[in-house]
Amino acid sequence: MTEDDTARVLAGRLLDAQVQWLLNEVSGDRFAEVVARDVAAALEVAGTVRAGEVVEIEQLEQTVATLVDKVGGSAVLADTAGLFADAIYDSIAANEDHTLGELVEREPVEALLQKIVDMHQTQERVLERLTDSPLVATVASKFVDKLVGDFVEANRQRAEKIPGMGTLMSLGQSAADRARKVAESNTILGDIAGRGALYALKRTNNAIREMLRDAPVHDATMEFWDLHADEPISGLREYLTKQDLHELVGLCYRIAVTTREKEYFGLLVAECVQVFHKKYRDHTLAELLAELGLTGEDIVTEILRYGPAVVAAAERDGVLAGLIRERLEPFYYSDEILKILTPSE
Repeated sequence: MTEDDTARVLAGRLLDAQVQWLLNEVSGDRFAEVVARDVAAALEVAGTVRAGEVVEIEQLEQTVATLVDKVGGSAVLADTAGLFADAIYDSIAANEDHTLGELVEREPVEALLQKIVDMHQTQERVLERLTDSPLVATVASKFVDKLVGDFVEANRQRAEKIPGMGTLMSLGQSAADRARKVAESNTILGDIAGRGALYALKRTNNAIREMLRDAPVHDATMEFWDLHADEPISGLREYLTKQDLHELVGLCYRIAVTTREKEYFGLLVAECVQVFHKKYRDHTLAELLAELGLTGEDIVTEILRYGPAVVAAAERDGVLAGLIRERLEPFYYSDEILKILTPSE
């Protein structure tokens, strides 16, 4: 046997020994010890490295953009959005053990409602923009007409009980109907009607504004909440069907997917990334993990939750050993190692 052959035999034996050693490191109880040791060592190093030193803002922006683009529009989300909606509805429909109040606490709901009621600037702007829409003005006008019409009808029914008043009310109604037809066919009167619609809208806006500021909207809404809070969650299905929820989730998903493709959305994401990087770039990686609420124990637990099953599956039929050998073999049979293993004269 030549010296070169001898060196290759030694290299093969060393390779076999290291492959087996690595297999032992990730098998059985030893795996948990190795994971705990390596996670602790990694966190120790992470405690000395600042986030800004290893993650540049451009890299972070590209990573987030990739996640939004690839994951946000992935087939998995598209396929599961509707499935999740159906599963949630089935769960809601069947759940009689929990109430809405147990799921959502009253205090944050009340605070959210109070904040909405107190957002006067938003209310004013919304009501102001409503006046720019002729169609909304028409709707408001019809709404006011409906209220007035219902009021008149109620009083007409009362008046008809009085002798002679029924005929008088009928004449008045006929005259009003003729006047409405003339107004619809006359341009000048039509313009007046248009201004009347705008006036009706402003009156409606004023009523909404006064109701939000003066009326007990907050108390009334919380009373509505309290009526549902003690009922089983299954009662929520009375508000919409399974198909309604499925279609709503699908529409919301479509809005999210199409929005993420817009340039302005990318600018918003980039701005958020910059804010995040600026806030945490001076934190060490270990501190950043702590800010996220993760400890070394949490990381070890999650690795051990899935790791053993993955390793056991890879060990079957020698797959894992083959992968390890494939990575190490070029090293052991390299010229440098064979030279070291060649007997010296």
